[in-house]
Amino acid sequence: MKAIKYLAFLSSLMMGVSACQPDLMDTSPYNAIGSTNMWTSTNLATLAVNGVYNTFLQSSGEVENSVTGGNYLGLEAHLFAALDPTVSPRNNWSSTLNLLNGNATPSNTEFSRAWKQHYEGISRANDVIDNVETVPGMDPKLCAQYKAEAKFLRAYFYYRLNCLYRGVPLYLKSTPVSEFTKPRNTEAEVWEAIVADLTDVINEPNLPGRYVAGDANYGRVTKGAAYALRGKTYLWMKEYKLAEDDLKEVGKLGFDLFQGEYKDLFKEANEQSPEMIFSIQCYEQDGYGNQMPFKYGSRVTWPGGWNDFYGDTDFIDTYETKEGKPFNWDDYIPGYSKMSAKERSVYFLRDGLNSGNGNFGSGNYKSLKTKMQDYGADFSKYLDQGNEARIRKVYEDRDPRLMQTYITPYSTYLGAPAGAGGEEYTYTLRWPFIQNDIAAPFDLRTDTKKLYHYLVRKFVFEGKEHLDRGFSPVDVPLIRYADVLLSLAEALNEQNKTPEAVTYVNMVRQRAGIALLNSNSYTQVAGQDDMRNRIRREKRWELACEGTLYFDELRWGTWYEVKLYEGAGLKECWGQNVVTWTKNGDHYTKWPIPATERQLNTSLTQNDGWVD
Repeated sequence: MKAIKYLAFLSSLMMGVSACQPDLMDTSPYNAIGSTNMWTSTNLATLAVNGVYNTFLQSSGEVENSVTGGNYLGLEAHLFAALDPTVSPRNNWSSTLNLLNGNATPSNTEFSRAWKQHYEGISRANDVIDNVETVPGMDPKLCAQYKAEAKFLRAYFYYRLNCLYRGVPLYLKSTPVSEFTKPRNTEAEVWEAIVADLTDVINEPNLPGRYVAGDANYGRVTKGAAYALRGKTYLWMKEYKLAEDDLKEVGKLGFDLFQGEYKDLFKEANEQSPEMIFSIQCYEQDGYGNQMPFKYGSRVTWPGGWNDFYGDTDFIDTYETKEGKPFNWDDYIPGYSKMSAKERSVYFLRDGLNSGNGNFGSGNYKSLKTKMQDYGADFSKYLDQGNEARIRKVYEDRDPRLMQTYITPYSTYLGAPAGAGGEEYTYTLRWPFIQNDIAAPFDLRTDTKKLYHYLVRKFVFEGKEHLDRGFSPVDVPLIRYADVLLSLAEALNEQNKTPEAVTYVNMVRQRAGIALLNSNSYTQVAGQDDMRNRIRREKRWELACEGTLYFDELRWGTWYEVKLYEGAGLKECWGQNVVTWTKNGDHYTKWPIPATERQLNTSLTQNDGWVD
């Protein structure tokens, strides 16, 4: 039993948590039980604290279910992941496309949703901080613990807001709706407020360093989480020595890398491993679980994923070989890079198209060959028997995290199609696609079966390991120890302590099963600038598809170069563009203050480049 998940679930039922003011910050965190009545007993106060955590799973009246699934996890894991370089949304997924197509405006709902949901969490946290000490008969130690937890959560919500908007109003006391009239604080002032809150959390003696797996309090805030978040805040502030000191403390508290295979880290059995520092606690109940299997999964993911998001083709080409050599297509298929995208699609075709061995429905393999010839595939390069093995080798030689994060061409996936009585079958990602979910050839079916994309494997159900695509019980990591190690390496490298930084990157690479830095000619670090780029690439490979990288790209100032470079977009595996992303000015790295908030609070100034 995951106690905090049940507490969050039960507290939402008892309090009737809802977003009752769709155009305003929700400053009334409780409904069925009034806010002023929450502070009359320890049990009610506990529900109030759990209600702050519940913000991560809270439904929002503004959220379109078809876009994000109706809860914070839709925003967290999908919108933010689709904005980092590791994931591409499909061409009809509306929310993220405003930013990627270059036509975003302050009226777009993704901006108002992020503002609203984070401020709802802040309002709930303020209520706890201001009132928990008034609860009659409450154990002073528990009271202090709860106050520290609320301060961490307030700091976390402000951290995300400041990353996105770069300066927002600071409300550090419970505030009536009529008094939400403050102007924006500066970015620096918000970072300082976050540091102050996290310093109080770290200094609280009644807060544990970490909880071990199985503890009834697992999932609650710890000192380890506070050190990690303060360290990440110091990176934004360019206070690298302070960041180094904080990030080193996390390991001293007992956090460590998961020592199994990378892919197993993202299964329910290992969600309480020492690597997980702070995670959204998910429960296998509609509205209280994560929706990654639904949004990342394919049509044969139980019971039917939508694959709204794919692996980004250009990003996947960045994964090194196992020896640490930069990947080059021409090393595997000479002349590949000089061919047009449509010509080189030939290398991704299934075996047997020349010999015509195989029939399906009213068609046959010869018709598939004709289709691909008409498309532009260069059949002079085709191997009738061996085409599949040749392309599979391209991925099998690479960093193992690649095939553990994505479903690559001719790799397999254990699925359970909804219309087949829930039986499990092993599918292969072949092209061109032949549909038969319950008989040979068991091609992996997607919602875009006329296009050939990389699919996401990470977080996606295998077989029938869980009940429903829409409420996975697997916790979603917001901060994990691999991120801390790579952030620590960055803090050290920025202080010209590059040799020490190598040590921490190598801890992550060793777990991944890839050659260590400075172990051969390919991995030799050539100074601070080279190391900086290596750390950034390592973070992308390690944290792909988790929805946290976008904030690092904003901090590094690299978002345009990794997401909106010339020619960027949703592509088929061989590089043919399906949708091209568009850069529109230099202002997209700071989100606009939502138009609705500026109408309600005229003191809010807009970020440069945005027009209401």
